[in-house]
Amino acid sequence: MKKAVIKIIVIIIFFGGAFQLINKKGSDSNKAEQSKPNFIVIMADDLGYGDVGFNGSTEIPTPNIDRIAANGIKFTNGYTSYSVCSPSRAGFITGRYQQRFGYERNIQYRPNDPNMGLPQTEKTIPEVLGQVGYKSRIIGKWHLGAHISNHPMNRGFTSFFGHLGGGHKYFPEELTIKDSYSFSDEPMSYKTWIMEDHTPIEIKNYLTDEFSDNAVSFIDKNQEDPFFLFVSYNAPHSPLQATEKYLSRFEHIEDPRRRTYAAMVSAVDDGVGKILDQLEAKGLNENTLVFFLSDNGGPEHANSSDNGLLREGKGSIYEGGNRIPFAMQWPGELKPMVYDYPVSALDLMATFADLADAPLAKDRPLDGVNIIPYLKGKKKGSPHSTLYVRKFDGDLYSVRDGDLKLVTKENNSVKELYNLSEDISEENDIAELYPQELIRLDSLRQKWDAELIDPIFLGLMHTERYIQKRLNNKKRK
Repeated sequence: MKKAVIKIIVIIIFFGGAFQLINKKGSDSNKAEQSKPNFIVIMADDLGYGDVGFNGSTEIPTPNIDRIAANGIKFTNGYTSYSVCSPSRAGFITGRYQQRFGYERNIQYRPNDPNMGLPQTEKTIPEVLGQVGYKSRIIGKWHLGAHISNHPMNRGFTSFFGHLGGGHKYFPEELTIKDSYSFSDEPMSYKTWIMEDHTPIEIKNYLTDEFSDNAVSFIDKNQEDPFFLFVSYNAPHSPLQATEKYLSRFEHIEDPRRRTYAAMVSAVDDGVGKILDQLEAKGLNENTLVFFLSDNGGPEHANSSDNGLLREGKGSIYEGGNRIPFAMQWPGELKPMVYDYPVSALDLMATFADLADAPLAKDRPLDGVNIIPYLKGKKKGSPHSTLYVRKFDGDLYSVRDGDLKLVTKENNSVKELYNLSEDISEENDIAELYPQELIRLDSLRQKWDAELIDPIFLGLMHTERYIQKRLNNKKRK
């Protein structure tokens, strides 16, 4: 009897120890999983290069956006891969030049057209991170396809709070269309209810504030697991609308359009502050990469933005088109610094995938690179030897190679060359002084262009409404 009791005790001890060992391994695994960094991308829409404090603005204070640059990295040469919204976002979300998969126009709002949006052949940041356990949420503007097949939750995101189109009205009382799939018209898409995942809901507050508060809530609910949060503000994209709370901060600005634009930027800045404060409150600050950027340059005449010394703005192949406010922080790993080498929104996919140890599709090589080794000094030199832009419909190109930039226009019959280190405003064409450099950069352009395909869909510019608008603008001139 005693021997039997002893055997039972030994068995209990053995299995109890094994159970504790399994639990310990599981706990260690969870800790390892949680040690993966979180990723937050805060993207403004049509924000001027000169409209943030860290790029010299004194007219529009942006203390919270500036916190990111002060606590981390201020990029003086940050770019997107295109100079208008939708193609730029397609490049960012895939880490690949969007011309490689025919995405070179602002899409039309077509819920019945599965081809009007991001091709299913391309993998997105949330799809890649989802392979290694990341939860992901997009808040705000989508603009990568209104068909259900391209709904954010069918392209890798685990949740969604926002709108499908390229812009939106900001006041709740103006959102009068419940069903986002019931029409095909860009201006009407600005009036839809906001989607919570797949369900349309009514909001109560100014839209920018709704997006900011939703981001804070997401961080609170997901602090135990690694996450990717894409806060995709539609501000300060038109229509120019702001509440008195924000307008009252800019009574010193006489131009009413500029005043409203400034108020909209200030609302975004408040939201950035809420997000940063929540990270600190939840103890996530040290292990979270936060990027802030705009999707393209400011359309100065359309929304009263200011690109500072940069030439032209949104839609252009000059610096004002896709050179943007760009900053990041990762307090646990990176010391504050100013970084002058060119970086691109294309780099975020590569950076996140490497840090999360997430596998990438071998048949879809990225154009971006992991920039962290460069920021830590483990890799020397520039992350990119060359950056490119092509605008198929205008037959326009730009090639930045080091400090030199080639611009080609009019079926490549006009070629201009600039030294951006000496001429950020692209005022002095030096093509005649350096003919060999002109030939070299044009050769790079031709080689890159041979890797691309033509656009696979008609863009917003081809709709009757847009064509009529252009004709009316010409008549006024």
